[in-house]
Parts: sequence; C-alpha cells; structure tokens
Amino acid sequence: MSKEIWAKAVPFDKKFVTLALESGVDAILADDADVEKIQALGRVRVVPLSGVAVTAVASKADEEEAVRLVQKGETVFLARGCEIIPVENILAQGTGVGMEAASLAEAKLAAGILERGVDRILVLPEAAADLKQIVAELKISQGTIGLSPAVVTEITPVGLGHRVCVDTISMLRTGQGMLVGNSSAFTFLVHAETESNPYVAARPFRINAGAVHAYAAMPGDKTRYLEELAAGDEVLIVSATGETSLAVVGRVKVEVRPMLLVAARIGDAEGKLFLQNAETIRLVRADGSPVSVVALRVGDEILCRTDVAGRHFGMRIAEDIKEG
Repeated sequence: MSKEIWAKAVPFDKKFVTLALESGVDAILADDADVEKIQALGRVRVVPLSGVAVTAVASKADEEEAVRLVQKGETVFLARGCEIIPVENILAQGTGVGMEAASLAEAKLAAGILERGVDRILVLPEAAADLKQIVAELKISQGTIGLSPAVVTEITPVGLGHRVCVDTISMLRTGQGMLVGNSSAFTFLVHAETESNPYVAARPFRINAGAVHAYAAMPGDKTRYLEELAAGDEVLIVSATGETSLAVVGRVKVEVRPMLLVAARIGDAEGKLFLQNAETIRLVRADGSPVSVVALRVGDEILCRTDVAGRHFGMRIAEDIKEG
C-alpha cells in the first residue's frame, strides 16, 4: 500500500517548499506562522507544527506515551533515530503512526517495519535530494503483482459494443497497461497505446481498455467496472514485469466500436475479455512486448493475472462465485 508523504518545512525554505509541491507530497508540516505563506504558493494541505506530535522514543515511557497519543487519534510522528523494536511495539498497538526520514534509505526502512510499515513518512529538509524518489517509490509505486503466461484459446469478432478508452494524465511506457477482464479472478494486461503505426500516432497516455462491463484492477486490491471510471480517479498501472504504479484519469471515452472476444487459459483457469477490433489495441506477450489483437493468434502466450473470484462493490470478499 502507498504511504502518505509529508515534507517538514521547518524552518521555512521556499526552495524546499517548492520542491515538495512539485514532488506531489500529501502535506507540508510548517511553523504556525508560515502556514499562510506556504498556502499562497500552491494548493496543498499545510499542517501547523502545533497540530502534531513529533515524539522522540528513547525509553519505555516514551514508547508508552507515543502509544497513548496514537490511540487518542492524534497525528504522531516518531522522531528520527528511534530503534526498530519500540517502533514495532507502537505499530502493533495503533494505526496512523508516522516517522521522520532524512534519506531514501530511512524512508524505505520506515515503510517496511513489521511488513506494513508506518502510515506516514515525514521527509526532513536533509532529504531534499531524495524527495522525488521517495514519493515515486513509496506513494506512486503499488508494489509488484504476479503475472503469468496464458495461452490464447479463442479470438472471435462479436459485433458492436461500447468500449472504454482510459486517458490518463501520465505518459506511459512500453510494457505498461491495465489489468482488465470479464472476471476479477482472471485479468489480461491490456497495453497502453505507446506504439505508433503508419496510420495512427502513438497516444502513450491512453489505454483502450475494453468493454464497459469489464473489471479493471484498481489500487488497494479493489476492482471497478470500466464504465464507472471518471476524470480524477486513480487507476492501477501495471508493467510487464508486474511492477505497479498509480495514474490519474484525465478523461474517459466511451464509444460504439466493433469488438473481439479474446479467451485465454492458465492451467485449468480460463478468462475472457472483450476488446475493440483495431490494430492499435494490444495485449502483452510473455516476453513483455506488445502484440496487436489483429496479429494475435490462437496458441500465442500473453501476460495475465489469476486471482480468487469474489468481489462486492469492488472489494474482496469470501464468496463462492463464478464469472465467465
């Protein structure tokens, strides 16, 4: 799961604040007297220093006090230099714990304690050079998803249907796309339109993702119907190596187009997906290269993900369910 990334602009430094704004931090912690000054520089949450507790943990009494504050619902950051064991004890007794970090290494360590890590990272001015990478690795990155080669078993034209283009506000790279499928238990890696051809220029911000009814894997281990997506939503971007990140939807285009039914199999599991019948729509081969649905053949291998079926309003549930 991604972490909240805060920047500590104490003392005030305009260059550091500007860097924090450009990096996309969730909040800036500032001296009370500097709050309005920072708010004038950009639309961002600015938290006065008086509204949080920055707690050094050098003794058992300090640990107990931190737990008390966390359990009261206060915003608590553990000061830099805490030993790992006390931090683990605090995390085991409450949520919403934050921790200071003065480097990328310290931020990654805080994010991994007890496997789940702290919920917030407070980046100190000493880590200015690492700030953008901290945001990229701990906020934008969503970890790694396991993908497997699936054998294509069917490619059939099925007539007209409403398909969804998801236009993001990010420039995607070769190998990246979205996981989409008829079932949340079997999704296909649908490639972004990063490749050009003699007739159409590349549109690397776009994933022509499939029919309106299809499930799309979303951040936070959730799914959404493609038809539900709207400008401002965050979607899960997945690479051919399984690395995941976030992108924001800029626009969704739903139009009637000729469609194809693509089916594939991994072992005993079979999945299906409806995609627009056009050369620019691509899936991803087992070697990570994009392949147009026009060039796809039965017997080819493409990257897919298998999971356990069972979702209610996009959230995972334990239920006996079959989706075809």
